[in-house]
Amino acid sequence: MKNLKKEVFSIPNMMGYFRIMLIPIFLWIYYNATSVRDYYIAGIIVCISGITDLLDGYVARNYNMITELGKFIDPLADKLTQLALVICLFNRFELMKYILVLFIIKEGFMAIMGIIMLNRGKKLDGAMWFGKVCTAVLYIIMFTLIFIPKLEVDTANLLIIICGSVLLISFILYIPVFYKMYKSTHKLR
Repeated sequence: MKNLKKEVFSIPNMMGYFRIMLIPIFLWIYYNATSVRDYYIAGIIVCISGITDLLDGYVARNYNMITELGKFIDPLADKLTQLALVICLFNRFELMKYILVLFIIKEGFMAIMGIIMLNRGKKLDGAMWFGKVCTAVLYIIMFTLIFIPKLEVDTANLLIIICGSVLLISFILYIPVFYKMYKSTHKLR
């Protein structure tokens, strides 16, 4: 019981819960925004979520607080936050529909492959470097699009294209990683 409590209430996991709790607050502020100030507040919430994401990983690794629950909570908080950001911006920018579709395909593939690998006794041990770059780029671009609501359409479209390109590259780079994992488990059977 003591270990379970220690795992559930570890500092990094608490930061993950906090990030998940920020999502409805961000959504409410963003969808009810009536001024540029409201968009700034929404952008600051995204920034706080991003900083907390960096901190929870740092604390977990450097203070020996990595937990199995944390390995689930951290990416869950990432994906839920990213999905909320994409959905919010979907209503403002035409090109975001492509980001939404690509995001769903990539994350759906990751989830399905994760389940298949778990059933075979393997799992991806943390995000690959290109997954981390993809997350950082997505956060930076989404933050920019939220924090600067009067951004020129051409500039916004360029940022969205960059985000989509990085998302697509990350997806493509994950395919051989999972294929290699799958082949290694196939040989064992």
